[in-house]
Amino acid sequence: MTSRPAAGGGRWVEVDPARVARWVGGFADRHGPPTTTRQEYGLLLAAPDGASAELHTPPGAPSVPDVPGFVAAADAPRRIALLLARRGAVAVGVAEGERLMVSKVDTRYVQGRTAAGGWSQQRFARRRDNQAKAALADAVDLAVRLLLPEAGTLAALVGGGDRRAVDTVLADRRLAPLAALRHERLLDVPEPRHAVLVAAVAAARAVRILIREPVPEP
Repeated sequence: MTSRPAAGGGRWVEVDPARVARWVGGFADRHGPPTTTRQEYGLLLAAPDGASAELHTPPGAPSVPDVPGFVAAADAPRRIALLLARRGAVAVGVAEGERLMVSKVDTRYVQGRTAAGGWSQQRFARRRDNQAKAALADAVDLAVRLLLPEAGTLAALVGGGDRRAVDTVLADRRLAPLAALRHERLLDVPEPRHAVLVAAVAAARAVRILIREPVPEP
């Protein structure tokens, strides 16, 4: 389970689907039995002491009105596509439940920024821009070859890395069926490699929970 502060207060935790029921039980033990309300994002648990937990439905899982149904839906195996892109590297894959079934990683050199000025800086900038465009074109071709044929079997597509790069790849008209399956979640990943892609499967399946503690009395 990972945890990080949330903008606007509270904290985000990411919980493996198999551990969500235990997590909810612990929340109830700490704060009292919560009421459950169905929301657009998933479920809201509101405890008697003022604490709350927003359980966000993971990519590809159906929306359900209660905790047992949410847990079952989150843990159920489903096929999701992964598209990780950052600078000159891209990784694509299809996961069935926790297993990565199809995968491909591609890298292309993209020159770093230079401190040189004037004409030299402009020349390096143009070269870097051309290299980045070529890398994204390769990423599109890779998605067309590996992910597009699977579109009809997928519950969702999850992107990761640089949002602009992922947006650019999915803007290609050929990938419209995949863009329609894109989930709002963007995974925070380093430069895509096979190990990063494997780890992204668990991150894409994790249940994100926003926790807000009770406000102390003055």
